[in-house]
Amino acid sequence: MDKSSTLLVHYDKGTPAVAKEIKEALEGNDVEAKVDAMKKAVMLLLNGETIPQLFITIIRYVLPSEDHTIQKLLLLYLELIEKTDSRGKVLPEMILICQNLRNNLMHPNEYIRGVTLRFLCRLKETEIVEPLTPSVLQNLEHRHPFVRRNAILAVMSIYKLPHGEQLFVDAPEMIEKALSTEQDPSAKRNAFLMLFTCAEERAVNYLLSNVDKVSDWNESLQMVVLELIRSVCKTKPSEKGKYIKIIISLLSATSSAVIYECAGTLVSLSSAPTAIRAAANTYCQLLLSQSDNNVKLILLDRLSELKSSHRDIMVELIIDVLRVLSSPNLDIRRKTLDIALDLITHHNINEVVQVLKKEVVKTQSGELEKNGEYRQMLIQAIHACAVKFPEVASTVVHLLMDFLGDSNVASALDVISFVREIIETNPKLRVSIITRLLDTFYQIRAGKVCPCALWIIGEYCLSLSEVESGISTIKQCLGDLPFYSVSEESEPTETSKKIQPTSSAMVSSRKPVILADGTYATQSAASETTFSTPAVVQGALTSGNLRALLLTGDFFLGSVVACTLTKLVLRLEEVQSSKTEVNKTVTQALLIMVSMLQLGQSPASPHPIDNDSYERIVLCIKLLCHRKDEMKKIWLESCRQSFVKMISEKQLREMEELKAKTQTTHAQPDDLIDFFHLKSRKGMSQLELEDQVQDDLKRATGEFTKDENDANKLNRILQLTGFSDPVYAEAYVTVHHYDIALEVTVINRTKETLQNLCLELATMGDLKLVERPQNYSLAPATSMQIKANIKVSSTETGVIFGNIVYETSNVMERNVVVLNDIHIDIMDYISPAVCSDVAFRTMWAEFEWENKVAVNTKIENEREFLDHIIKSTNMKCLTGPSELDGECGFLAANLYAKSVFGEDALVNVSIEKQTDGALSGYIRIRSKTQGIALSLGDKITLKQKGSN
Repeated sequence: MDKSSTLLVHYDKGTPAVAKEIKEALEGNDVEAKVDAMKKAVMLLLNGETIPQLFITIIRYVLPSEDHTIQKLLLLYLELIEKTDSRGKVLPEMILICQNLRNNLMHPNEYIRGVTLRFLCRLKETEIVEPLTPSVLQNLEHRHPFVRRNAILAVMSIYKLPHGEQLFVDAPEMIEKALSTEQDPSAKRNAFLMLFTCAEERAVNYLLSNVDKVSDWNESLQMVVLELIRSVCKTKPSEKGKYIKIIISLLSATSSAVIYECAGTLVSLSSAPTAIRAAANTYCQLLLSQSDNNVKLILLDRLSELKSSHRDIMVELIIDVLRVLSSPNLDIRRKTLDIALDLITHHNINEVVQVLKKEVVKTQSGELEKNGEYRQMLIQAIHACAVKFPEVASTVVHLLMDFLGDSNVASALDVISFVREIIETNPKLRVSIITRLLDTFYQIRAGKVCPCALWIIGEYCLSLSEVESGISTIKQCLGDLPFYSVSEESEPTETSKKIQPTSSAMVSSRKPVILADGTYATQSAASETTFSTPAVVQGALTSGNLRALLLTGDFFLGSVVACTLTKLVLRLEEVQSSKTEVNKTVTQALLIMVSMLQLGQSPASPHPIDNDSYERIVLCIKLLCHRKDEMKKIWLESCRQSFVKMISEKQLREMEELKAKTQTTHAQPDDLIDFFHLKSRKGMSQLELEDQVQDDLKRATGEFTKDENDANKLNRILQLTGFSDPVYAEAYVTVHHYDIALEVTVINRTKETLQNLCLELATMGDLKLVERPQNYSLAPATSMQIKANIKVSSTETGVIFGNIVYETSNVMERNVVVLNDIHIDIMDYISPAVCSDVAFRTMWAEFEWENKVAVNTKIENEREFLDHIIKSTNMKCLTGPSELDGECGFLAANLYAKSVFGEDALVNVSIEKQTDGALSGYIRIRSKTQGIALSLGDKITLKQKGSN
């Protein structure tokens, strides 16, 4: 079994040393050679070699050396060698080193004394330590602080040994005496730590007798004080009032580490508003004073935790939190905005929006390369503010519309989505938004933004002037018609030459000619004739954004232009009294649509028009030629109604999520209620009163009672051995983010004592054992619990396997009981999450790992199958309920989840109902890492067949 190591040494890999060469070097007189040989010996021991033949050589030739480096290396060597035999008895040759250690403890040089005392801290063998205790005690009064601080640590280590109290009966008294006279900060800290660890009551008495001096103590000592306060308050919660005063006084310390620990301790001990406010203010101050990005992210996590439990107090600090946006790091900015958006109220919304508007304006400077991405985050934040509080929309919508032509397409898309939602939810802003949109429409250069802007123009241009302006804007952006022409000239213009290919053919001609002597003859000649292909008209390539996009082959945009023109013409018919003007506009619209069809079917286009766009444009042409009232109603009303329904569903979904977050706890009717107002208030500070009030409120509302789901707890118990095995074992598995805790109950079912019983574990996947379980002895018919901790580094299904090894008194050979494998479920690492459709599609395009699982299930209902997959994978369905309603024999939905390691899991479910009633289709999983894609695929394959 592997042993734990107490030291870590860096070395360059090379040829391992041979014991014979080391021995020869140690026997020589060259100090440098001895140092090199000792280093090689230490390396061999670290690599698992025993090299017992070197021990006597080292005792003879190295022990007497006066060189400090050699003595230091000697102590490292002694630390690593095996000091006991197989039965746990100290080896007799270890007596040889005791005298040397005693001499070192009385050495005139303080360095030798100090390193020897440090070595004693790592010795676990009482027989070796016992003769050295008088010398250790003498070093407590040495003149040099380096010796004293290590002597205190040595006393603490020896006192904590199995029979250490007998070796140092009055150690706590001696250390307490030393603490009262000690001046060195490190030695003082070590002495206080020893009292805290071995005699907590004495440490508490010392702390309370020096309360006024705590703020002047050294940083390391203040950290131990905070640790002591946490420990005492856990065991004696009724006394925490007097300790909270000490923590409040330490908030003014100069050390950032102490201030951070103070804030964390305050939050863990008290729920009083004063204490929480002090902690939150401390975190905000540290955010602004610390330059390290990792520290800022940790502080934001702490503020996020405070936000979930003490939102009312955090609301007061929202502007302080927003100051962190000055950091150039995008992760910090994103986390800051997430916290701020949850703290918005009617009172602070205007201030928050002002800050966000200033930040948006700053992004226009273009100094930072990621300004576009930051601007997108700010636009999303402003959008969320405007949805929650519609009254602020008017102050931001016009500013944001300046970014419709942003080079960052995602940012421009967020702006147009925001405008689309605001124009529907804020009818008062409709006229100003439409006017501004028509004025800035020519700036939009992104093919994904134009369709949404055109839809807004088609739906919300209601008055005659707006409709005419809308049609005029579209015509200007399309430029002159037609989009291409066929040139009949033999030599096209210079402009056309640059952009159009030409094809030539040899044409033979026969004609009579007059010869020099006046006679006639027939001459055959071959001339090259150039044919010109259809040429794109260049008139408005630069002036019209819609024209430029159409000429690149974006015919989906062409279909949207046709639909928008159709809506505008139908609305013009309602608001325009002159039939002549209507007919004229209809003619112009038809000409535009026909020109787009002509462009789509011409060789001038990069690719032919797709069928969907072609059919859509043809439908618009038919509708304008035969305008019927029922069709008008569908085009002018139904589309808007669908959008209104989508917005209302989105708001309803957000409300449900908010309700789910704010779950109320209920107290049991027979719970004890402590009537606070009947208590004596003598000698209690305001903070203590507040703290007791909060505790009573928590007790009354049931926050202190955490009801464990016993059925769920039983599900986590796994049987590791059979009932007929001599040793029965079962494990309770607890998965907590990055750690897996195994509590293995082992029962001896034999009539003999099991000796050297050891639980040997191994892992597969991204799991790592933290420590190796020790050897135990187990009496007949008794049980014991063995704990093992395992670290997890990624979202992947891992396997823990192993066996129990033991010996009996009758048979000396080792017995082995093989354990069942423990499979760690991926569901323990992922949780449902929400993201926008745009973000989902972006990630879907970026992620390289895909796992495609064919649908194979007995479930015959599409919606029931989807619900089963959602439940099995612990994911969130991003597709709205209205989109899943109805029976059409086909269903497509997007699912999303995030792991505790920050990984994204995307799932697309596409299923179709066959004629025989069975479901077919595919479930596609995409992620950035291979592990989560494969593990989720395995989980879905396993779970999809049954309905449980």
